[in-house]
Amino acid sequence: MQRQIQKIKTKLKTPEYTRILILRTVGNFLILSSLFLIGKTFYLPVREEIRYFIDGKIQKQYIVAEKPSLVKIPSQPKGLLARALNLNEVEFLVPQDPNFSVVIPKIGANAKVLSNVDSSDEKIYLDALNKGVAHALGTKFPGEDGHIFLFAHSTDYFWNVGTYNAIFYLLNKLEKEDEIDLFYKGQRYVYKVINSSVADPSQVEYLTRKSNKEFLTLQTCWPPGTTLKRLLIFATRVVE
Repeated sequence: MQRQIQKIKTKLKTPEYTRILILRTVGNFLILSSLFLIGKTFYLPVREEIRYFIDGKIQKQYIVAEKPSLVKIPSQPKGLLARALNLNEVEFLVPQDPNFSVVIPKIGANAKVLSNVDSSDEKIYLDALNKGVAHALGTKFPGEDGHIFLFAHSTDYFWNVGTYNAIFYLLNKLEKEDEIDLFYKGQRYVYKVINSSVADPSQVEYLTRKSNKEFLTLQTCWPPGTTLKRLLIFATRVVE
């Protein structure tokens, strides 16, 4: 028994064993680091997709309202899934900031908008995107004729995607005639989606486009969890 113990101790001291131990340790560290980065990158997109899927199954309604207490919803029995998961089938979306917010009922998006963010200064816009959606410096505001440009979920490196807000992760779900609401200086402005496009990050003409009518562009990174392309949603103002 003592001889076997001595042999094991001797083996543990050999350079070959030390080399194998170091390689295994480094390998395990790299695997765990990779799993961490993958989880950090795709956690928010996956979470939002799951939420959207469940909302669809329970037929959840998002209702835009400045004062939800003034809106009356007829009581209806919950579906089986909604009861099982204790989920509400109706939710009010009250603008986070009546001075400037974006609300998209179809995807349950609701965020404050930060005005006049310099989209050419990485430090400035990355800081803004930690707090909400950014309104591009030099573009118009709701109620003004011209081009309004809002963007979110931009980043410097793909592994930092999860650091920024997930407000626009589901923009790809929007279709023609879907509603987008902007609240600006206490007033609500309603827009309808007319089209969408996927572009390279270098295609800045979407930011600088001109329009003689009120035109809204929403931008996010595409595909979700990457910085390869840009998804753009185009909408026009609905004037009653």
